[in-house]
Amino acid sequence: MTNDITIRPAEGTWVIRAGGAVLGESSKALELTEEGYPFVIYFPREDIGMAFLDRSDTTTTCPKKGVANYYSIMSKSQTYIDAVWTYEDPKDEVAEIKGYLAFHVQDGIAVEQL
Repeated sequence: MTNDITIRPAEGTWVIRAGGAVLGESSKALELTEEGYPFVIYFPREDIGMAFLDRSDTTTTCPKKGVANYYSIMSKSQTYIDAVWTYEDPKDEVAEIKGYLAFHVQDGIAVEQL
């Protein structure tokens, strides 16, 4: 872990919804807290309905976490462009998030604790 990033098991069960559909539910989610930012819930990939996601060509680089790859969410009502990110080869300090997905909470997308 870096000095300003903390990763711990998220308490309870978490659900991700987009466009009214449940994309996944997990009791194995991780909570990542980075200084200066709101916490982010990372869901294990195996707990997400990957059929709803469409890989995009977008990447960004975080100096603390590494290169992020993105997915768009395809719902019945709309497409949420690059609303999901994942670190497929994260830096050693945050290796726990490998294989996990995070969601950009916005109008129509909700991450909630059950």
